[in-house]
Amino acid sequence: MKETRYFYVPNAAHCNELPDEEASHASRVLRLESGDEVFLIDGEGCFFKAQLTLVTKSRCLYNIVERLPQEKTWSGRIAVGMAPTKSIDRVEWTLEKATEIGLDEFSLLNCAFSERRNVKLERLDKIVVAAVKQSRKAWKPQLNDLLPFERFVKQPRKGAKFIAHCYDEIDKKDLYNELLQLNADEDVTILIGPEGDFSFEEVRLALDQGYVSVSLGKSRLRTETAALSATMIAQLAFRK
Repeated sequence: MKETRYFYVPNAAHCNELPDEEASHASRVLRLESGDEVFLIDGEGCFFKAQLTLVTKSRCLYNIVERLPQEKTWSGRIAVGMAPTKSIDRVEWTLEKATEIGLDEFSLLNCAFSERRNVKLERLDKIVVAAVKQSRKAWKPQLNDLLPFERFVKQPRKGAKFIAHCYDEIDKKDLYNELLQLNADEDVTILIGPEGDFSFEEVRLALDQGYVSVSLGKSRLRTETAALSATMIAQLAFRK
């Protein structure tokens, strides 16, 4: 008996063919055949049980057998903004793990002390898709391209906004305690700085824009560890 396979198919309910890369993987790597059962993920909260009707080297057609709406395992909307690290591998690792844990939005920030000022968003999006399928998430996180920090924090955003940093001169609240005081369906945004932290001016700018200064704990964390920790803290606070 073949293992059940999951494929990411945006707008799955309104088409009958796997995207090119998914079709190639299904036919060339997994050796699936016409008649095989698969599950489709639309990235918007729904799985679909489907049966392959035609499989060639480059195309896979399907018929939907059953629509399976899913329920998120956390309340509200979790958004994390992070300055990309010098090593792109660490950015990819963060995206993969954060997606597996569960979040709704991931943004990349170009900060004063950033060591990386360019990313290949298409490559990062593939990392997210792979993590969605591996962890069988019905929702695909929104991935936002690199944006200057000042422009990002001045954008209107719903809900509670937090910035994590290491400056002792600025009072910080505990992120977990702050999240527990919010409504269960609250939107939250948490910002994580680069290896050299946010600049002092960036933190002050964020505070002026309504962000709350927070700590993730007593340990000094690497950028990617801090982003993942923030995701997990939000998950623990908002899990159903």
